[in-house]
Amino acid sequence: FMGAISKSDSGGLLGLVHAGGGGGIDIPRPFEHEVFLFDTYIAGTTYIDGINELEPFISIEDKLDFFREVNNSEDKKAIVIKNADGIKLGYVPQKDNVIFARLMDAGKLLYARVSSKEKKGTWLQVGIKIYLRG
Repeated sequence: FMGAISKSDSGGLLGLVHAGGGGGIDIPRPFEHEVFLFDTYIAGTTYIDGINELEPFISIEDKLDFFREVNNSEDKKAIVIKNADGIKLGYVPQKDNVIFARLMDAGKLLYARVSSKEKKGTWLQVGIKIYLRG
């Protein structure tokens, strides 16, 4: 059990959990520290099958997960970007990925949030902000 909570406002999620007899429930900590690292975009969206069908489901502030793709023959520092459902949306641009790959290889958790979305001809440009979970 988490012990005493010194939050003066008993509303919100904590209030609901405690009001509902949630004793003994281990509540995961929210992302307390998001360290903003970099502004970029998702590369390779043109090569994703069904990207136009996915587009309406990509929203500003969506959290996107990063996965290293060390066996990528084109780029040993490749970082795949997937949405919350595990669907691949593209990659961190190769020109930007060296430091982020090193951080991930060192065990750091990186992710992104969608910052913009714009259709440019047949290309879906999805702007992202890269964060380190602190």
